[in-house]
Amino acid sequence: MTTIAKEANYLTLINVFTVDPINQQKLVDLLTWATESSVRKIKGFISSSLHRSIDGTKVTMYAQWKSIEDYQNMRNNAIASPYLTEALKIATFDPGMYEVVATFLPAE
Repeated sequence: MTTIAKEANYLTLINVFTVDPINQQKLVDLLTWATESSVRKIKGFISSSLHRSIDGTKVTMYAQWKSIEDYQNMRNNAIASPYLTEALKIATFDPGMYEVVATFLPAE
């Protein structure tokens, strides 16, 4: 389960893919398959959430890893890395690494 908390000290990746709306579902399917079949089995993976834009032009993945090193190991993994190569055939990729600085809940 995704936990968004400053204290967790996880590496957060927010990866935005821009895609032609005709290929949005194909990209969602590819990223789902990649995560289910390989990425989630790699040491250091915490969680991920996949989002698609209402207008069909974006797919965004929010992912958490225990460390930058664990994430880099996944990127260098021969089983996981081909999926990104395949995704880049139909989409552009704007990756970002983040740390949680604050979370907010509704006022009581």
